Amino acid sequence: MEQTTFKVYGYRWIVLLAFMFVTAVNQLLWITFAAITGSAAGYYGVSDLSIGLLSMSFMIVYIFVSIPASWVIDTYGIRVAVGLGAALTGIFGLLRGLWASDYNLVLISQIGIAIGQPFILNAITKVAARWFPIRERATASGLGSLAMYLGIVAGLALTPYLTIRSSIGSMLVIYGIVSVIAAVAFFGLIKEHPPTPPCPPGQEERSLVLDGLKQILRRRDFVLLMLIFFVGLGVFNGVTTWIEDIVRPRGLSITQAGITGGLMVVGGVIGAVIIPSLSDRSRKRVPFIVLALAGAIPGLIGITYATSYWLLLASAFVLGFCLLSAGPIGFQYGAEVTYPAPEGTSNGLLLLMGQISGILFIFGMDSFKSPETGSMTPPLVALIGLTVLGLLLGTRLRESRLMTEEVDEQP
Repeated sequence: MEQTTFKVYGYRWIVLLAFMFVTAVNQLLWITFAAITGSAAGYYGVSDLSIGLLSMSFMIVYIFVSIPASWVIDTYGIRVAVGLGAALTGIFGLLRGLWASDYNLVLISQIGIAIGQPFILNAITKVAARWFPIRERATASGLGSLAMYLGIVAGLALTPYLTIRSSIGSMLVIYGIVSVIAAVAFFGLIKEHPPTPPCPPGQEERSLVLDGLKQILRRRDFVLLMLIFFVGLGVFNGVTTWIEDIVRPRGLSITQAGITGGLMVVGGVIGAVIIPSLSDRSRKRVPFIVLALAGAIPGLIGITYATSYWLLLASAFVLGFCLLSAGPIGFQYGAEVTYPAPEGTSNGLLLLMGQISGILFIFGMDSFKSPETGSMTPPLVALIGLTVLGLLLGTRLRESRLMTEEVDEQP
């Protein structure tokens, strides 16, 4: 018993694990081709940009499906909505393996998986609110986000290894089988809600999507935050998608490219655990956002110019540590400066900015790379400049009223 008025159930962790499994697999399927861009282009006889489109399709689809997906989540619940995302992940993940030799069919499969993505990712706070008491919801949401990072790490690290040991086709079949297992596990373990609510009356999950949208967009600090997320998430998505193209001109292998990208996300996982807790303890948000943006700049410079493999790895770790650790703080800051607007709306808008910039940055990086050597140095220099701009915008943020007045909810 948490209190005399309500009860929490141990099964909440089973529900969360089932959700995390399908989340991680969905992200693994998204990032599959990032570390083997050149090999995949040769395998299918297409350009590097066509391979980049396999990842970029997720960002394009998200723009159109995110709001409808959130409506389905709020209207029909996690079993139906996330179940739809899990089913699309499992079905099209398997079809992608069965159709592995045909680029067009693989692209169609990627789009099918991409449609399922927002039904999964947009439900993180819904799962936490349905099953966890208020004092555990940040932890539950953080673990849901952690599953995203783990899926990306697995995709970047395992794909080159499996490709070298077998083939691209066999690797896609393996991933397809795993995606089916994740979907089956989700439907076998998930329950819509516990027998009784895990909180006192008045602490149930809030409405999402369109409520308070106009009020949110009138908040000066939130608009600045949207621009910062536009840059930060765009840099992360662009570098992650083109990681193999970035390191290939320096003579590095696809395995080394995968390790570089994976270490960047590992740095983000560590940063996302450490930095937000420091922010909570100090009751400050803005200084940590500014420090994260400032720290990302030398990491990005290292990604751009490092010729030593170990310096490249160190730079990737620093970039991921700073960029991804800023994410949870930014989401929380956005919720605080737009209070009492629904948190799902503010979070969704910030993610949407990252999807839009990801598309633009991926296209831009391919367009401005060196035509002679394929070097990504020119577009990476442009990303450095944009990150500096993001840092300047960060210095103009004001601390949230909830933090300065110390009236945020206590666990």
